[in-house]
Amino acid sequence: MLFNSYAFLLAYLPVTFAGFFLFARFGKGTGAAWLATCSLFFYGWWDYHYLALLLGSICANYYAGSYIARNAGTSAGKKALAAAVSLNLLLLAYYKYADFFLSSVNAVTGTEWPLLGIILPIGISFFTFTQIAFLADAYAGKVTEYRFIYYVLFVTYFPHLIAGPVLHHKEMMPQFDDDRNYRPELSNIAIGLSIFALGLAKKVLIADNLAGYAAPVFHPQAESPSLLIAWGGALAYTFQLYFDFSGYSDMAIGLSRLFGVKLPLNFNSPYKAWNITEFWRRWHMTLSRFLRDYLYIPLGGNRHGPIRRHANLLTTMVLGGLWHGAGWNFVIWGALHGAFLVVNHAWRDLAQTIPFRLPPALASFLGIGVTFICVVFAWVYFRAPDLATAHKVVLGMLGANGAALPDAIASRIGPLWPVIQGLGVSAYLGGGGTFVETWGWVLFAAALAFLCPNTQEIMSRFEPALASHGKGADAAHQPLFTWQPRRRDAVLVGLLLAFGVLALSRPTEFLYFQF
Repeated sequence: MLFNSYAFLLAYLPVTFAGFFLFARFGKGTGAAWLATCSLFFYGWWDYHYLALLLGSICANYYAGSYIARNAGTSAGKKALAAAVSLNLLLLAYYKYADFFLSSVNAVTGTEWPLLGIILPIGISFFTFTQIAFLADAYAGKVTEYRFIYYVLFVTYFPHLIAGPVLHHKEMMPQFDDDRNYRPELSNIAIGLSIFALGLAKKVLIADNLAGYAAPVFHPQAESPSLLIAWGGALAYTFQLYFDFSGYSDMAIGLSRLFGVKLPLNFNSPYKAWNITEFWRRWHMTLSRFLRDYLYIPLGGNRHGPIRRHANLLTTMVLGGLWHGAGWNFVIWGALHGAFLVVNHAWRDLAQTIPFRLPPALASFLGIGVTFICVVFAWVYFRAPDLATAHKVVLGMLGANGAALPDAIASRIGPLWPVIQGLGVSAYLGGGGTFVETWGWVLFAAALAFLCPNTQEIMSRFEPALASHGKGADAAHQPLFTWQPRRRDAVLVGLLLAFGVLALSRPTEFLYFQF
């Protein structure tokens, strides 16, 4: 079931919302049980066959976490933690990486081992990482709530279950136990619906429209794209993914706020980042936090010198790339970001020895530009269905396939066109319409991403989410528009919802659902 579907908006959400506050009259446990049941139904709507897998994982981790917490700090607790985490990772590896491993072995050795044809259970990466964090927190003594129904709700809570954010037990349990959240609050409903409307508009009015301009460039059978076509397709996907994931994050936060529960912030204008480290503090913030706390720091972090730090960064990002998908393109994407981080840290150390400084405004502009270009190049491997297609697009972006110009534009250049042709620039055979539309959408999306306030800035007066990494709204930008409970804002939210709903004739999945 999709957040951007009529079944969800007109049936599932109203029934779940009304039932929650109705059953909460009989006690918090009853309300939590209703919400957990509805969340399991939400998951089963995709494929009920995997409900047993989800429930089995929940039960096993709940009892493992209880045992680990009772033996925290002991050898028995440490061994139980290692065993439980290993079992979670083995389960994830089987469903997500078994066929990738077999196909890679076949390619290298020439064997013909048959693939298993395993269908990836939706959301398995997110509920696995959420529960690994719970086990680690239990061993660290950070878990204080052990009621089973609350734990089921913590793992299955439908706003986050399919595509995050990755939750921490200590963030959610106090909210699930708060009496105020079991009574309907008009302020929560108004704030939640407003955030949801912003997210829905990002998804269906912007991201879905950009998808059609990115897909042809990344099709395996497409011709090698020329410079402008390659950059148009890469940028179209760059902003499609931005607004798709930003939209999902907003919709999840908004839906949760309807029930009085704040999810952690997961997206904070990452393309405004002035270096790649800052980018990862703003993109998929809860995943970055998980990789930092449970992989980078246990590997040694930056405690053993620069060479070990760089190796830890590369290892963390390669594994983070592999978490996103079972394919060598994701490994390369992760390795690229690992290399970017290594260069960033090395440059930061070197910059301390340089006696002069650029003006802050110029340094910020250059930093944002360089970071954005690096991110766009890496997204090519993230999006492409295979390495051959990715290499083809990257070569086009580097100008290896020439610089094509649409006939419709070339005809307006007049006498300069023969000169341009003489320089080796050929006309784009597809005509100028698609070219102009692509770049029109790209420039429109870029203006929104770089110049406009984000959702948490617009809603900053009402603390829309738990601030991940201790950061909420972007301190470097003042909101151009701050939401307030007034008629004008109600009308704008109503229009966004109306346009969003009208665009739902063919609802599309969120891009992060595949991870």
